[in-house]
Amino acid sequence: MDFGVIGNCAVAALVDSNGSICWYCLPRLDGDPVFHAVLGHGAGSKGDGAFAVELDGLTGSEQSYEPNTAILKTVLRSEAGAVEIIDFCPRFSSHGRSFRPQTLIRRVRRLDGSPRVRFRIRPRFDWGETDPALTRGSNHVRFVGPSQTLRLTTDAPIDHVLDERLINLEMDLTFVLGPDETLTESPSETGTSFYNNTRHYWQVWAQRLAVPFEWQDAVIRAAITLKLCSYEPTGGVVAAMTTSLPEAPDSGRNWDYRYCWVRDAFFTVRALNSLAATRTLEHYFQWLMNVVADAKGGHIQPVLGVGLETALTERVSQSLQGYKGMGPVRIGNQAHEHFQHDTYGNIILGAAPAFFDHRLPLNTGQTAFESLEPLGEQAWALHDQPDAGIWELRTRSRIHTSSSLMCWAACDRLAKIARHLDLSDKAGYWADRATVIRDKILTNAWSEERQSFVESFGGETLDASVLLMGEVGFLPADDPRFVATVETLTKVLGRGPYMLRYEEADDFGVPEVGFNVCAFWRIDALARIGRLDEARALFEQMLAARNPLGLMSEDTSFATGEGWGNFPQTYSMVGIINGAMRLSRRWEAEL
Repeated sequence: MDFGVIGNCAVAALVDSNGSICWYCLPRLDGDPVFHAVLGHGAGSKGDGAFAVELDGLTGSEQSYEPNTAILKTVLRSEAGAVEIIDFCPRFSSHGRSFRPQTLIRRVRRLDGSPRVRFRIRPRFDWGETDPALTRGSNHVRFVGPSQTLRLTTDAPIDHVLDERLINLEMDLTFVLGPDETLTESPSETGTSFYNNTRHYWQVWAQRLAVPFEWQDAVIRAAITLKLCSYEPTGGVVAAMTTSLPEAPDSGRNWDYRYCWVRDAFFTVRALNSLAATRTLEHYFQWLMNVVADAKGGHIQPVLGVGLETALTERVSQSLQGYKGMGPVRIGNQAHEHFQHDTYGNIILGAAPAFFDHRLPLNTGQTAFESLEPLGEQAWALHDQPDAGIWELRTRSRIHTSSSLMCWAACDRLAKIARHLDLSDKAGYWADRATVIRDKILTNAWSEERQSFVESFGGETLDASVLLMGEVGFLPADDPRFVATVETLTKVLGRGPYMLRYEEADDFGVPEVGFNVCAFWRIDALARIGRLDEARALFEQMLAARNPLGLMSEDTSFATGEGWGNFPQTYSMVGIINGAMRLSRRWEAEL
């Protein structure tokens, strides 16, 4: 999927390879996509739902990020001349706080020749169902919808913008699209100031990352992308910025990922923390502790809104046709109704680093520990009970190995936190429970016939999620059962550098694409068991599967190498960081 991403940890947009903004949700990451062309044109005329800069006689385009920033540059070329588009969402410190408005800025300039351009700016509301009412001023247009109004302020001729007239591009033009607020300076001055401040912010942020010796550019791009998937006002982290990009062609596996799965978010904040980007962990810890407080010791659903919303009722858009016409377009996610018992372990795993990291100014004493203990009790009660599992199967439940594994992790980490806080009685209590769960997993999830841990207690089929045993420290890497599991899963689920999630058919049939994070789990496992050369070779192949801007979606076709699924997928970007951190040559060995 050849999209670029811009954002500021409050809003985000996708930009296609020809410089068209084709996805932009307001007022936040899970809001109404006022630009939605990636999923269809909506009701009415074709071509709606985008902000395009159309170069007459286009012959080619190229894209790149300004180094170590979230500022995207698109160059459009024709025989008559070339145009450069700079896209970004403002992000910097102002008056002692983060400035991240619900705004995007486009700067368009002539590079050479005599290019002619057309600006096509067609937002729609209510998931493509409603045309905006338009009002205009001398240098702005207001797009008025039922529940929000956008204001476009520009130094381009308003008449030509509204008429979508082809014009000669003779001067630099700036477009500021955001809330219905008057700019205090001209569009050009605002664009220049915001650009310089935003570029400085990202360059300083990237400069502070503790990057590995190798693959630094890949890691920095992944880290910036993960940060863009965080919703900083509350601390929630979305699994991806999009909904309903299908996992495979015409598969019907179209889901809304613009919400916070505690499972995905744990891996995201841990990856960023490994690079010394601790602020995301700080914000996420606060989000988690609100989740814990709201639960009052009871059930916690596996996915919530970034603002802690619990009702994510799933419905289908009636106006959007879907990616390349492959509907349905789903809004909301039924997974909020699921019982996924790994949730409790993932929350405790996500919170645990805050108790040990002295850099974080967080309240992580005994009171915070005691607020997590009810989650441990839930994990203990549910560790051998059926659930929907990590892959959120909708029509069956089993005692999934990965869910039981995370219940073990909940008790294990509570024991470690208790020891850290000198609560010896509590440490023993939780360690004993972790031992019981561990013994059950080793007894019930190991298949002598398959020579592998299997997907459920007493089951027979294989599932890549059992590779997480290595990542959460359940078994030492040299345990013969773990080594055998890695080898068996590679033979059965491996497809070149890619990996299937599981071998059994699910609600939609047998999976037909590689799930990127599973490939990275295998790379991690191979490195743990000492097969470093093989792990490095596979890692390089996975890096080659990224799009030209270094981004990854959820899935990759092992037949064509094409990316599928929601984009950019945090799990996939986490895999890039984790793989590089584990496999890179060490700084001290090279310098």
